Amino acid sequence: MNGTSEGPASTVTAPDRTRTDVTERRRTDASDPRDASDYRGAFAAAPLALAVVDADGLVISANDALAALFGAAPGALTGSVAADLIDLASDARTWHAYCEVLRGRQAKLRCTRRLKHPDGHSLWVQITVSPMPEHADGGAGGAVLLAASDISARRELQARLRHVQMHDPVTRLPNRNLFFERLATALEAGTYDDTSTGRIGLCYLDLDGFKAVNDTLGHRVGDRLLAAVAERLTRCADRAGYGRASAPLVARLGGDEFALLVEDSTGTDQLAELADTTLKALQEPFDLSGQRLSVSASIGVVERRAAGTTTTGLMQAADTTLYWAKTDGKARWTLFDPERNANRVTRQALSSSLRPAVERGEFVLEYQPLVGLDDEGLHGVEALVRWQHPQFGLLTPNRFIGLAEEDGSIVQLGRWVLRSSCLQARRWQLEHPEREPVFVSVNVAVRQVWDSDLVADVAEILAETGLPARLLQLELTESAVMGSAGRPLQALQALSDMGVRIAIDDFGTGYSNLAYLSRLPVSVLKLDGSFVRGFQYEEGEERTNPADEVIVEAMIQLAHRLGLTVTAECVETAAQATRLRRIGCDTGQGWLYSRPVAPDRISLLLEGAA
Repeated sequence: MNGTSEGPASTVTAPDRTRTDVTERRRTDASDPRDASDYRGAFAAAPLALAVVDADGLVISANDALAALFGAAPGALTGSVAADLIDLASDARTWHAYCEVLRGRQAKLRCTRRLKHPDGHSLWVQITVSPMPEHADGGAGGAVLLAASDISARRELQARLRHVQMHDPVTRLPNRNLFFERLATALEAGTYDDTSTGRIGLCYLDLDGFKAVNDTLGHRVGDRLLAAVAERLTRCADRAGYGRASAPLVARLGGDEFALLVEDSTGTDQLAELADTTLKALQEPFDLSGQRLSVSASIGVVERRAAGTTTTGLMQAADTTLYWAKTDGKARWTLFDPERNANRVTRQALSSSLRPAVERGEFVLEYQPLVGLDDEGLHGVEALVRWQHPQFGLLTPNRFIGLAEEDGSIVQLGRWVLRSSCLQARRWQLEHPEREPVFVSVNVAVRQVWDSDLVADVAEILAETGLPARLLQLELTESAVMGSAGRPLQALQALSDMGVRIAIDDFGTGYSNLAYLSRLPVSVLKLDGSFVRGFQYEEGEERTNPADEVIVEAMIQLAHRLGLTVTAECVETAAQATRLRRIGCDTGQGWLYSRPVAPDRISLLLEGAA
């Protein structure tokens, strides 16, 4: 029983005795001078640079590693102001945090400082400041431990990695990443002070025909050419920056695209000079290992105030201007034009809303009278489409017909114009049975002939509206009709056989091959207005351009011999009408008789002529 009772007693009391022994040993060690000396020995021999700093910020003790880091003799740092050693006071936020640690109000401070070594080189040091636990003897009461680690090698590696990340390996120029970083910084609010211009400029360029070099000579030659181009661009930038605070930043944005960023620019003249110098420098032949190559460049130039400019806005403007330089003929620089850009933006907006506009019924028709020069009677009308745009107002055909031909919506729009015009012409015929009905002339784009069954459309619309085929005239441009073969010619012949009249619009501005007309099913020529405008008059006196009159008279006579009638466009004065009548022109159209008007105005003219 004794053994049974002693077992549990020993298991309870043994841990208590152990805890008591450890506590006593800790108390003994704390007061043992040998323990303090061990700590001081470890502190002095530590490879990490350390210092104990008192509550007033003075170094109580510093180890040899810290002295070596600062190039000082061992023990020389004692009594120094710690903040001065590591430049803590230069940063208000860091200084405040340091003071809070000294006062015991903040647990730790960590920061990085670039310091100057006495031998002249710079080093990067990571600093950690944290409170020290108070010893039982109070020797370090209120003190903090300062640790300094030399991270110069790491920073140098980071710098090298960043350089690789931010530079193009082929040309060694700043790449797209660094360019946009610099651009964003340049556009930040507060970047420019009162002594600067507060402006920014950009030359955005690419090489003309660089793809051909890559495709024919290979990428290795292409890379050597890019590197040579980069050298010339850098020289141009250095010359442009001579005598200024800084040279333009030259960057390769990718492929054969480069940029020259001018911060604090002095105006468009500076950018124009830089672009001109760059063009001339690149036009000089390149000698690549005995291979002689010639290239040119197209450059978009943008210069504006930095305030209010965004990275996206500046690059969009530069890209648009580069496109203009390309479309204007290449090997040139083009300055950004806000008005031209506004037209481009409007064009894009119109293009994207064309098809829905037809479905929404945003188009209307106006009609311009076609008047007989002999009897001055109303013989017909030309239907002219207008777009009642909700944002841009009433738009004339020159604003949107080209866009409609490009995206194919001209087929849908043309079908609507044809149906609406035939309906209106039939309505006039029924409203005025007592007089000879007027015909309606409708413009047809060549794409309508190719992309739709125009013959079937016309036949269907005539049947649907009840308009006789003889009261429909279709106008095609001279360039669309001349040289017609295959499907277009077959369509014109089928329409003519149906009884529809075919007219050539703006005649005299294209091929002007009158002999070819004999093989086409054409019944009307519409003389371009430039010929009629050649009949000039001043102060009531006739001032005729003899050449214009001879040409017009010859065309009219030849047309009549071919069995064609002739309509003169842009007739604006009675004197012009009189001369056109004398030389045999059949019909006139222009502001002398009427501008394009709404259908009800034509109805009034028909009532007056009845």
